[in-house]
Amino acid sequence: MQDLIDTQNEKDDRNLPIDRVGIKSLKHPCGVVGRDGEIQHTVADVSLAVNLPHDERGTHMSRFVEVLNEHGNCLNVKEPGLVPRELQRRLRAETAWVTYQFPFFRSKRAPVTEKEGNLCYEVRFEIEAGETEDFALTVMVPVTTLCPCSKAISERGAHNQRGIVTYSIRSSQVIWIEDAIEIVEESASSELYSLLKRPDEKAVTERAYDHPVFVEDLVRNVARRSEEQGSISWYRVEAENFESIHNHSAYAEIENELG
Repeated sequence: MQDLIDTQNEKDDRNLPIDRVGIKSLKHPCGVVGRDGEIQHTVADVSLAVNLPHDERGTHMSRFVEVLNEHGNCLNVKEPGLVPRELQRRLRAETAWVTYQFPFFRSKRAPVTEKEGNLCYEVRFEIEAGETEDFALTVMVPVTTLCPCSKAISERGAHNQRGIVTYSIRSSQVIWIEDAIEIVEESASSELYSLLKRPDEKAVTERAYDHPVFVEDLVRNVARRSEEQGSISWYRVEAENFESIHNHSAYAEIENELG
């Protein structure tokens, strides 16, 4: 094979290190290990990056895809750092970053009829490998909220709406995707379902009515449950309610680093 010029291996004299360089928005098929040990197949949107020293002109972009293909076909919260650690080695980098974002489905039974349907959540893994390894898990969970003020002042009913909670955590022990989702769903007026018959609709509506929460209540509920876990060292919870009687959303956020 003819030797080809390796331009990116040339030295650079501008004396400017690059914080992160790599590839973004690569669609990649992979399996995700769930709490029950089953593997769910999905498609992730992947970003990969490393730092680049001041004297190197370019990184080896093809190696990002090679490493992902070799080591990124199965995602597990127990061992999320395989790809960034291999990027460190292959690219001789001090630090490597990898982000996966993917749809994750849970099969849920309706509360009365127990009819089964799948509900989709967005999940994000963010991993940094340097001298140590950092892993943040994010779940985006749709919920129902019912307004306590509306319930208190109305003679008939109360307004409710769908909301989305974006919940990110770091933990010293394994927190499964399903665990994080349940922390959020237990903090809302009601969780959502994909399949409801009339008896189920009645039960879900009445549960929401019995558990009214402001957007402020919602983030505080998630925060309290996070701190009760014991192993969570950092969390950020953002809630947005898509208001049903206003032309705006209601929003709240709490971030805390625990001792």
